[in-house]
Amino acid sequence: MTIRLTPLTVSDHLSRLRAEPPLVQCLTNAVVTNFTANVLLALGAAPAMTDIPGEAGPFARVASAVLINLGTPHADQRTAMLEAAEAANAAGTPWVLDPVAVGSLPVRTALAAELLALRPTAVRANASEIMALAGLGSGGRGVDATDNPEDALPAASLLAAKYGCIVAVSGATDVITDGTDTLRLSNGTSLLTKVTGGGCALGAVTAAFLAVAGDAGPDGGGLVAAAAATAAYTVAAEHAAVSASGPGSFAPIFLDTLWHLDAELVAERLAAA
Repeated sequence: MTIRLTPLTVSDHLSRLRAEPPLVQCLTNAVVTNFTANVLLALGAAPAMTDIPGEAGPFARVASAVLINLGTPHADQRTAMLEAAEAANAAGTPWVLDPVAVGSLPVRTALAAELLALRPTAVRANASEIMALAGLGSGGRGVDATDNPEDALPAASLLAAKYGCIVAVSGATDVITDGTDTLRLSNGTSLLTKVTGGGCALGAVTAAFLAVAGDAGPDGGGLVAAAAATAAYTVAAEHAAVSASGPGSFAPIFLDTLWHLDAELVAERLAAA
């Protein structure tokens, strides 16, 4: 059976999220904490930035989903991340790994390998990060990709098959795969790259959608949920960009658009294959 993403599927996941708001634990970088929390709140989810040793593990056992973002991995947070991932696995809590700037930087690259071995539910990253994570590249220019998602698809498929996870590769056309089936989405705006947290917040949204996946979608879970998260996020961003005059006005309009996002807007704008 060919798996496709439809506006109805995206709207169904969004409705589930708003009906029973998932508690999303975010162990994320210091630069994007506020924006990530606001994005989750605007969608209808509940953020919790619980990222210190001794608390991260217990919280991961009761959270609906967990995000682990390696943007500013200080020593205590690295310990907390491993603690949270292990606890999430033990509790059956879905968790997302965002290996920010992995490849050329040694501390986060080693940490990413440890976390990947713990088998995240999903990995969300740009193309260069995915290729570096799979050992097929050296990473991008800092946090910026120097490769495109189609080039990264073999690496994404390799990671998905080896670790049993969903891999979502962000770019002008987003590519989401489980190693067997692949979905592509062509919504979004370059303004997301001009706002701090524009990419990182999508990892938290992906975690939120995985939390409410249930048996929604033709595959019963992860691939469609991760793709629906990307769709909701990029459709809202694309629509917000129409009214924005630049990054400063885009950010609040984007949050408002996430708040008002509905089935009609998703159906109007969704570009999926």
